[in-house]
Amino acid sequence: MTEMTPVQTNNLEAFWMPFSANRQFKQAPRMFVGAKDMHYTTADRRQVLDGTAGLWCVNAGHCRLKITEAIQKQAAELDYAPAFQMGHPKAFELASKLVSIAPPGLDHVFYTNSGSESVDTALKIALAYHRVRGEGARFRLIGRERGYHGVNFGGISVGGIVGNRKMFGTLLTGVDHMRHTHDPERNPYPQGETENGAELAEDLLRIATLHDPSTIAAVIVEPVAGSTGVLPPPKGYLKRLREICDQHGILLIFDEVITGYGRLGTAFASDYFEVVPDILVTAKGLTNGVIPMGAVFVKDTIYEAFMQGPEHVIEFAHGYTYSGNPIASAAALATIETYKEEGLFERAKALTPVWTDAIHSLKGTRHVIDIRTIGLIGAIELEPIPGQPTKRAFSAFVKAYEKGLLIRTTGDIIALSPPLIIEERQIAEIVDTLKPILESLD
Repeated sequence: MTEMTPVQTNNLEAFWMPFSANRQFKQAPRMFVGAKDMHYTTADRRQVLDGTAGLWCVNAGHCRLKITEAIQKQAAELDYAPAFQMGHPKAFELASKLVSIAPPGLDHVFYTNSGSESVDTALKIALAYHRVRGEGARFRLIGRERGYHGVNFGGISVGGIVGNRKMFGTLLTGVDHMRHTHDPERNPYPQGETENGAELAEDLLRIATLHDPSTIAAVIVEPVAGSTGVLPPPKGYLKRLREICDQHGILLIFDEVITGYGRLGTAFASDYFEVVPDILVTAKGLTNGVIPMGAVFVKDTIYEAFMQGPEHVIEFAHGYTYSGNPIASAAALATIETYKEEGLFERAKALTPVWTDAIHSLKGTRHVIDIRTIGLIGAIELEPIPGQPTKRAFSAFVKAYEKGLLIRTTGDIIALSPPLIIEERQIAEIVDTLKPILESLD
């Protein structure tokens, strides 16, 4: 038997941190030990204003009592139940609640544990849907440059962020990518949808012509590209994608892991842009970030296509040990109730003009080369340091933390997405904290 080596409980080496500069962090750790509403508490008892809703997910604010109590009660009543050939009431109750707020026609929900799993589930549903309909030749999946669809193999294959793809070989076959829609020369400092670029949707026709539309199963896009630096779509772009997909029998998938559950002032970005996809991917705000959970919405026609053949046969050979987990379901139910009772989607909509004006007031600040906002999302793009990409924004991130503000950076872009409970004075605090930090950067 191998003898266990004692390790100090505060030793930092054992944890290989995700998407982190591990060596830099472990030299000067930034530790949170508590949270409430709009603030984190650090290990040295400082209050840090959450400008990112955790990681785009804590939409209702931190440690909300209704959600906490729901988790506690469920853990004491039913901790786990298998989802394969078995069920528990809250998973079905939650599905009904979710479809009641979903865009029209998205009548069925498949549970996952994360946005990455939701994306891969959506891709598998799309491929299997065409196969059960006798169109198995539809195997191609179309993503978009600069798209982020999680970190599993399906997601990074259809995704278009080079840093997430380059280390992992050939990825999935049969994948192609449309051009991204970022065009700062024609659309500088946009507030909401951009004026120019709807014609970029025609890139899907170019790809369809190259491969033959009958080989394409699905197209996946973020209605607002988030992790790449907040890229709002051009006016009419998403509607044109919908038209092209309808014309050629291609499924349209919206990745709403970030935009879902109120971020744009509507339940989903689909509502905001008035475009209904065939499959809608969610996670993050579903449980307010408290417990991992995702939900993939599909149209009734997709679900019914699988419900053929003998009734005792599994219709779709896919799922996870924790699909519809009882505690996660309880957390999600309490989260949806909190959104509704406090009118948080409507609150986000009402705050959007205040948020927009505040973030765009940083125009002209040192190093700022573009600002983009839509709903309660903002991006401040900085001019990179020559030969040292990402360093300037990372310096801003560290300085903001030291000044009591949590921001997120992607490349040389500062991304902001506060909890929907944010107050106007806190929006002003974000800008007042950031401005001198930006002015001080090298």
